[in-house]
Amino acid sequence: MNQLDTRLAKLARQGDRAAFAELVELYKEKIYHLAYRMLQNRHEAEEIVQETFLRVYTNLDRFDEEMKFSTWIYRIGTNLCIDRLRKRKVNYSLDAEMGEGEGNDWYSTLPSREETPDQQVLLSETRSQIRDSIETLPEKYKAVVILRYLQDLSLQEISEVLSMPVTTIKTRLHRGREFLRKKLEQVL
Repeated sequence: MNQLDTRLAKLARQGDRAAFAELVELYKEKIYHLAYRMLQNRHEAEEIVQETFLRVYTNLDRFDEEMKFSTWIYRIGTNLCIDRLRKRKVNYSLDAEMGEGEGNDWYSTLPSREETPDQQVLLSETRSQIRDSIETLPEKYKAVVILRYLQDLSLQEISEVLSMPVTTIKTRLHRGREFLRKKLEQVL
């Protein structure tokens, strides 16, 4: 995939619109899921996808072919999400209700392994509490936890996306998990 990405990026850099369209097809869902998990808002996630590809298109000449394209595009998307979170932090409230259906789409698509309705309700409440707990993470831990556990990136890939040493990523991941553990002990 890395060679295909790089080849498509080279072609797009030379003005090949079909190559750029292929890059969009390869990554639009991945960037959307990243943005949705970080922002918990479908409309904002869609905007982030558009902004990400606009930035990719306008900065293709700055893409280093020695890097993985996926790392480069995830960095752009993650940074846009972090910027969006910072901008809305002033209005952010843990008590604020989400819009109709917001935040439930992803969890409602997961198949249940539980057999009884009581167990299904308990599982749903637990997922909601975990999602809410992730939302309360400080920004520096939230991005790392989402990229590692929800986007399934390696520590090295997260390091490249966030431009931080792997040791810093490990520390933030550990502290983020501890924060979640303490938060969930109180709730569960």
